[in-house]
Amino acid sequence: MKIYKAFFCCIMFCFWGFQAADAQPQHKVLFVIADGIPADMIENMNKPALQKIIDSGTYLRSFTGGILQTYSQMPTISAPGYNNLLTGTWAYKHNVFSNNVQNPNYHYKHILRLLKEQYPQKKVAVFSSWLDNRTKLLGDGLPQAGDYTTDFYFDGFELDTLHFPHDAAHSYMHRIDEMVIHKADSVIKKNGPDASWIYLEYTDDMGHMHGTNSTDYHNALTYFDAQMNKIWQAVQYREKNFNEKWLVVITTDHGRDAQTGRNHGGQSERERTTWMILNTKNLNNYAHKDEPAVVDIYPTIARFMHVSIPTLLQYELDGVPLIGAVSVAKPWVVLKSNSLQLKWQALEDTGTVKIYAATTNQFKTGGTDHYTLIATVPNQQQSFEMPLPKEQTAVLKLVIQGAHNCVNTWYTASNTTSAK
Repeated sequence: MKIYKAFFCCIMFCFWGFQAADAQPQHKVLFVIADGIPADMIENMNKPALQKIIDSGTYLRSFTGGILQTYSQMPTISAPGYNNLLTGTWAYKHNVFSNNVQNPNYHYKHILRLLKEQYPQKKVAVFSSWLDNRTKLLGDGLPQAGDYTTDFYFDGFELDTLHFPHDAAHSYMHRIDEMVIHKADSVIKKNGPDASWIYLEYTDDMGHMHGTNSTDYHNALTYFDAQMNKIWQAVQYREKNFNEKWLVVITTDHGRDAQTGRNHGGQSERERTTWMILNTKNLNNYAHKDEPAVVDIYPTIARFMHVSIPTLLQYELDGVPLIGAVSVAKPWVVLKSNSLQLKWQALEDTGTVKIYAATTNQFKTGGTDHYTLIATVPNQQQSFEMPLPKEQTAVLKLVIQGAHNCVNTWYTASNTTSAK
């Protein structure tokens, strides 16, 4: 009898355990890139819909354009900016420096590809006002991009001049954005893709044509806010009616020049300063302590979606997660006489970090870099001096591995790095 009772209790415990596991909400992610909106404009605009998301979550200023005056500095233009988010790296790695998107380096796997490789059953969606986002940046269907495929996609409307005839005022671009939002709203409500990317262009068009002080640009921002209201309602519908928990990240790809707001591409503060809206307040001390970068969104999504980033890819990422525990950030290296001084920001009071070095960049071409453990030091030391390599190399790749994350920086004979 005692054996029977014990067996019965064991069965019931397992049953309750399975029920508890089933009760866990399914994580889903949506990120939105609204083109060419400087931080000061998003902060000062009337934005009832966006404000609802901010009130339930967080607004952060951020930056793009790589690390100023270092090897990672890059143009503050559109396609490179999108790929910063998609790959978690700056252009010196992902190799998209212009809107021509001539030769993306697909060895730096974008976040949607990484998700699909680890969870083939999950569905991803792209809703975009520009076809190249899917076909070139994501490499949809290309063998060199790992035969990644998008499950739901609605794009290429800019090529459909029958339904969207092009006009000098570019009002057709607003209609395309509206179609993109209509499709996203419908698919999110009905299908609830596991990961979705929405891209909207009209704000950038109005910036180029009229500048940020114009009525046309302000109207474009108003349209954008209304579009986000539809998407936010769709996400809330999914969370209310399905056992799902969504991470929503809304951002932009670049700012604009301070003089007219018509241009971008340079390294002025307004061109580099961007922003993020997230529907969560549960951000870590890194997110609140420093101005994050667009490349931080990649590891943030990976953590939320329980995507494991392979070690050698982790060693390449230029971002730091905005959620969960983090140990280190802001690496940089400087030449000091005949040695190198490696520095970092410690985000924990205790623990150690391991310092690794590689003298090759085989990852760039799909190969393997072999890292050597140089030292293990207290995290709070935040500095380590090491001798220059005996043999001169084109690049020295340095990784600082903490308990919860790692960061990397490169040393070359012509460049040293700083954190921002």
